[in-house]
Amino acid sequence: MTPDAPLEAVPEAAPVAKRTRPKPGERRLQILQALAAMLEAPEADRITTAALAARLDVSEAALYRHFASKAQMFEGLIAFIEESLFTLANQVLAREPDPAAQLARIVTALLQFAETNPGMGRVLAGDALVFEHARLNLRINQCIDRLESLLRQPCRALAEARGSQSPTVDAQAAASAAISLVLGRWQRHARTGFARQPTEHLDATLGLLLG
Repeated sequence: MTPDAPLEAVPEAAPVAKRTRPKPGERRLQILQALAAMLEAPEADRITTAALAARLDVSEAALYRHFASKAQMFEGLIAFIEESLFTLANQVLAREPDPAAQLARIVTALLQFAETNPGMGRVLAGDALVFEHARLNLRINQCIDRLESLLRQPCRALAEARGSQSPTVDAQAAASAAISLVLGRWQRHARTGFARQPTEHLDATLGLLLG
């Protein structure tokens, strides 16, 4: 190149796309959302951390930075389920004064939750926990027991309004029947590959439950 030769413009380097890092807690939520989504496949076998990592396009090590084990991931999902269900139920108790309507609406909310979120419904039914840690089944059983205990509240008020001579006993029986209905519908939904909806013939079923 001679001294008088024009200098060629140096092309500007293409801007390097910055990889945005998830906000604190965001990656945990993404993991739980991915787990729930994978559970929505009716034919899904046991979910592995490798498959979960592949779905999120991260390494398995990245998962373990947020959860110590797969069981802990399921526990996080169960905690979300519990919070959602008890929030719905307590809203009904706070807003609806009639005990019969309280009972019907809580049962409806529990069934609709599984219908709208089939992956989480499989967790509630225990279907998704068959090959997982035993403490997860214990946690779900405790959740169901708490829901039955909550249902005793409108059941007792309803028994008293109807003049029952043994409202506590009647409330226990009614709450047991209600939670059995819910659990049966959750299980049937999961075991039929989501073909039979939890809210099937719901109005007629609630009529039988309420007597």
